[in-house]
Amino acid sequence: MHIFYTPDISGSEFILNEEESKHCTRVLRLKIHDIVYLVDGVGGFYSARIIDDNPKRCKVVVYHTENEFGKRNYILTMGIAPTKNIERFEWYLEKATEIGVDRIIPFFSQQSERKIIKAERLNKIIESAMKQSKSAYHPVLEDIISFNELISRNYEGIKLIAHCMESEKILLKNAVHKNNNSIILIGPEGDFNTDEIRKAKLKGFTEISLGNNRLRTETAGIVACHTISLINQ
Repeated sequence: MHIFYTPDISGSEFILNEEESKHCTRVLRLKIHDIVYLVDGVGGFYSARIIDDNPKRCKVVVYHTENEFGKRNYILTMGIAPTKNIERFEWYLEKATEIGVDRIIPFFSQQSERKIIKAERLNKIIESAMKQSKSAYHPVLEDIISFNELISRNYEGIKLIAHCMESEKILLKNAVHKNNNSIILIGPEGDFNTDEIRKAKLKGFTEISLGNNRLRTETAGIVACHTISLINQ
């Protein structure tokens, strides 16, 4: 199944952009009459047939459309501190997209070692993972913000903060139920400090544990996404 990302699709005929056209015709060697599938990132899944295999302007005609394709019964927002090694954060974005996440809010806190990200490259990774996992929804990657700004926003659903410090915490699997919307905060490699945890609690966040083992930032983010996915099976 060959899937292409077409966020600006409209009408029954559509021309793939130059990058997707080249991939379609030169890399995959698809020809006129071959079947392809398009996703718009907001739930649209389109079955189409190639009618012009121009490597710069490949044209397709849509013959079947599904709206809200694969729509989940919950919304998951992840607030996560990008890792010093950006490749580890890229890995997180790829796997979280495959598992299921709706919004990703990168942030920096007191012990963060990275405060800058390249959104264009990161969105390309998300796009590739979206197509790989046959998802019609493109997770929203926001601009990086401060921890204080992050916890001061209004969110719909349950607000949770995961950390490794000793305190009274509940397991994530016991904090969220099926169909719950939630935001989960995952700190940097140095974790959150006590003042940040205190501030988050004052803003209505509940302290949670992801298990007995101490996890890397990107691993903790994946565990959180997978746990939410399992709860909603």
